[in-house]
Amino acid sequence: MSKEILLVVESVSNEKGVEKDVIFEAIELALATAAKKRYDDEEADIRVSIDRRTGEYETFRRWLVVDNDAVPALGTELTMQEAEDIDKSLQPGDTHEEKVESVAFGRIGAQAAKQIIFQKVREAERTKIVDSYRDRVGELVSGTVKKVTRDNVIVDLGANAEALLPREHLIPRETFRMGDRVRSLLQEIRTDHRGPQLILSRTDPQMLIELFRIEVPEIAEELIEIRGAARDPGSRAKIAVKTNDRRIDPVGACVGMRGSRVQAVSNELGGERVDIVLWDDNPAQLVINAMAPAEVASIVMDEDRHTMEVAVAEDNLAQAIGRNGQNVRLATDLTGWTLNVMTEEEAGERQEQEYNSLLEHFTGNLDVDEEFAGVLIEEGFTSIEEVAYIPMEEMLAIDGFDEETVTELRRRAKDALLNQALASEEALEGAEPAEDLLAMDGMDRGLAFKLAGMGIRTMEDLAEQSVDDLLDIEGMEEERAGQLIMAARAPWFEDQA
Repeated sequence: MSKEILLVVESVSNEKGVEKDVIFEAIELALATAAKKRYDDEEADIRVSIDRRTGEYETFRRWLVVDNDAVPALGTELTMQEAEDIDKSLQPGDTHEEKVESVAFGRIGAQAAKQIIFQKVREAERTKIVDSYRDRVGELVSGTVKKVTRDNVIVDLGANAEALLPREHLIPRETFRMGDRVRSLLQEIRTDHRGPQLILSRTDPQMLIELFRIEVPEIAEELIEIRGAARDPGSRAKIAVKTNDRRIDPVGACVGMRGSRVQAVSNELGGERVDIVLWDDNPAQLVINAMAPAEVASIVMDEDRHTMEVAVAEDNLAQAIGRNGQNVRLATDLTGWTLNVMTEEEAGERQEQEYNSLLEHFTGNLDVDEEFAGVLIEEGFTSIEEVAYIPMEEMLAIDGFDEETVTELRRRAKDALLNQALASEEALEGAEPAEDLLAMDGMDRGLAFKLAGMGIRTMEDLAEQSVDDLLDIEGMEEERAGQLIMAARAPWFEDQA
């Protein structure tokens, strides 16, 4: 039988091009499965070991040693008391093995052995094929539709390679039939209980980039660089391009003669309309370009929040926002900035409100007149903190500001901040919890005063907190924080009932 095993391993390995170890492991599993059938009344953990050189094999039965307190699984586990009768050195977690009679290779059931062997071979073949595609993730691949199911389109890529095109990665209203040719992006290699699987996508923005790389030679030659892409699959897309060669018009090169290049890309994507945008390192100018075809009147940028307020003419507002917000959504995805689109009138009103609010803030806290406060606002100051701690050199660069003025202004700003901090601390120290908080289920007096010191004085205040907000309290555990918040929210549900 040992020679027969070696012959099977040799022939299957040569026929399928699979490592011999994979075949040996499959045969070991088949022999172990057959040996288990001897133990009809209980489970058995069986291991078979084949000598890779001679083909001889041995069969072992294994037991896991568990504590005496545990209930051992019948046939696969031993308590410590049972294990001590076998080997005094065994400890919980150890494995005890005993050699048992082996099943003859010729009598294990040829069909069962074949099934296991060929299952392992298929898994090994699939792994080998998938590995050959690992370097191609993010590239376009072409294939033929082999099967269409409710959730997936199965694509034959050739050379025994199959890929999955999930329905959610199909362009809306797109249908395929068996035998259709399809081009997709190899998005990822996903591993699940069935093994590694090639996953395709026709909605990924990277597919748009790869199609332009094929259609526009200047991109393939790296004369033009694609800096970003955003898609509403099947409807509209935006792509940002730039070049370091002044002789080349990157937008014109991507459009092509009479729109031939961009049209070829659009046709592949089910008629998806593609806007080609000129990239700019200045974020505001990039947003202006990305909002096309709408014309931008003005932009207010908030770098801390990474947002921009984009103002457009009243008659241009619908075009700027786009159908169902499509234009502004794509521009947001392309630029990476959150864009708030409004009319010029709305932008003017908002700016006036912000200006008046800052004017009142500076005049009240710094004891300066409106003209002086207006200068600070025009120079970009938005808080007392900035006035107090911005480098002296920057403030001295303001027209009309000398060292004496700046020093006095910074002193007033720091005094204002100190007074605010003291007032806030006094307010919290003097805060007492409301009666409903003190009487709440699960609350104790000490905790109630700690919460009041944090500004949480009532049950309603507590109900609006998150678990993370309460974990800053010394000794507070996540479970208790959750219970307290739910107790505080109980009246909400009673009102609904």
